[in-house]
Amino acid sequence: MNRSDRIEALEQTARERILVLDGAMGTQIQDLKLDEAGYRGERFAEWGVSIKGNNDVLNLSAPDAVRAIHRAYFEAGSDIVETNTFSSTSIAQADYEMQALAPEIAREGARLAREAADAHSAEAGRVCGVAGAIGPTNKTLSISPDVNDPGHRDVDFETVRATYFEQAEAMAPYVDWFLIETVFDTLNAKAAIKALLDLRISSGETIPIMISGTITDRSGRTLSGQTAEAFWYSVRHARPWAIGLNCALGADEMRPYIGEISRVADTRVIAYPNAGLPNDMGEYDEAPVETAGHLGEWARSGLVNIVGGCCGTTPAHIRAIAAAVDGLAPRQPGAPARVTRLSGLEPFELAV
Repeated sequence: MNRSDRIEALEQTARERILVLDGAMGTQIQDLKLDEAGYRGERFAEWGVSIKGNNDVLNLSAPDAVRAIHRAYFEAGSDIVETNTFSSTSIAQADYEMQALAPEIAREGARLAREAADAHSAEAGRVCGVAGAIGPTNKTLSISPDVNDPGHRDVDFETVRATYFEQAEAMAPYVDWFLIETVFDTLNAKAAIKALLDLRISSGETIPIMISGTITDRSGRTLSGQTAEAFWYSVRHARPWAIGLNCALGADEMRPYIGEISRVADTRVIAYPNAGLPNDMGEYDEAPVETAGHLGEWARSGLVNIVGGCCGTTPAHIRAIAAAVDGLAPRQPGAPARVTRLSGLEPFELAV
């Protein structure tokens, strides 16, 4: 099945039910407990700097492990998995002196996800999609890294746009969507959007875009200062296939901001929160049944079209989430949200 047929099939499914995204890639990689040698594999045994923690390089040094994680999420009920390419840009890979390898890392990450999706589709008899993950990079266009020089930037817009174009071009043969995710700086996201629109022009092919921002804390704003509603209005010109939020917050803390986006967005809403807030050791304690309970309520309230998990979530979380939203109607863009959160009350329309 080609990309257009897959997207058409998944769009039809999305009209009938809520789609399920995967959970955290990083959490699963951490569970592998790889040491430096594990990250290096044979190919990078003599690399001159430490690469432990560079999860994306595993696309080259441990492809079977990455493919197995994708497979586990499909078996748990995911309709879509994200590629292991969150940091597959020359800007992010410079931390490991691997900037020249960024396109290859991105391409292989997309290929591995496609292989897993196609294999599960054939086995399970259902259409499985791949979202090309595009992270925010470790540089920001809106905020100075130097408190003594507010006008300073470590990078400029064109450099960010170019590195995103390079990443997207490498992934394009294998993905069904591009997912600009964990957006903390909307100007970085705009550079990614520009790169994807440029790729459409140069390739002559339109690959749909999903966009997911990050509300950094209970202030209800992104790191660059936008509310969830303002974030939507600042990227809606990209006509995203879906818009939403991920990371930073657990489902309980994220809910009001997903409600805000659901109220204003004229497209699908995607949401994949962390497994609660991290504990004092930086770990996530929220059990699958708890995360699923929150997302099931979001679904019953008519807030979402696509749900999954971010940091701390596992195949067990995704299995529970898939069960929690099974049979529930997807959000209808432009329709008022239903409030069902208070037990003992019938659903009612939320006036906006």
